[in-house]
Amino acid sequence: MRVLSGIQPSGRLHIGNFFGAMRPQLGLQAEHDCFYFIADYHALTSNPDPADVAQHVLDVATDYIALGLDVQKTVFWRQSDVPEVTELTWLLSCITPMGLLQRCTSYKDKVALGLSPNHGLFAYPVLQAADILIYNSDLVPVGADQKQHIEVTRDIAIRFNNNYGEILTLPRPYIIESVAVVPGLDGQKMSKSYGNTIEIFEPEDSIEKKIMKIVTDSTPLEEPKDPESCNVFALLKLVASADELAEWENKYRNGGTGYGEAKERLAELMIDYFKPFRQKRAELEGNIDYVKEVLAQGAERARAVAAETLAGARKAVGLGA
Repeated sequence: MRVLSGIQPSGRLHIGNFFGAMRPQLGLQAEHDCFYFIADYHALTSNPDPADVAQHVLDVATDYIALGLDVQKTVFWRQSDVPEVTELTWLLSCITPMGLLQRCTSYKDKVALGLSPNHGLFAYPVLQAADILIYNSDLVPVGADQKQHIEVTRDIAIRFNNNYGEILTLPRPYIIESVAVVPGLDGQKMSKSYGNTIEIFEPEDSIEKKIMKIVTDSTPLEEPKDPESCNVFALLKLVASADELAEWENKYRNGGTGYGEAKERLAELMIDYFKPFRQKRAELEGNIDYVKEVLAQGAERARAVAAETLAGARKAVGLGA
């Protein structure tokens, strides 16, 4: 099956990105036909500094390749290198009801976080639908809280197909349930918006310092602690072996162990986990032309599929006859 996923280039990736989305995505490469792109069109809705956009794309691309993206099997490209997606967005916009967009919670959530309520942000779901539909995607990996994105895409595709014939493939959500929400330093969901992240490839001493600042409760060292309500334990689940995690759970419940000790071990495990990826990234930083070539080749492969889908959609609506 074809799997489609995109990620915005909004800065360096953090461990919440990796454990919450990237690791499951990379795990799908072995069994599926994966199409993964860097969503630079989508990034423009927050009006980023133009000087940052291209660099952030290269940073994300380098991170993905370093973390295990199979550049031979997986199609990997920059969204804006396939302009066909913007034309399909317009075709879809012309059959998308305003009410559908007004019901999308992502727009309201982002405006609440302080983003300017521009048209791009409001119409974001239509571009997202075009991203998915133009590549005949079967599955789209999402968290359980993101199902609405796929439901909107299906609604738009069904409306288009009802009007013009069976042109577009209806995607299904692939719900990522293997990990819980990754907590940030303050206990909220890890997000650049909250300023509570641990970057995957930031200096190791910085990672250690951040982990030591993770918010915990005030339970005294000698008292039992609840591992299920602890942000440090939640992160230990991501990198500790099953046996070690069981040991830490016993330590928590029996008392006599402080959060500082758990934080120190978490820092060691987190740094060790990403060490081989860090070495790979250092090699890629010395050969950015290779990263650019991967994106260029991916765009060529992606455009071949996109052009075919767009041609069918154009013909269906009466363009280019």
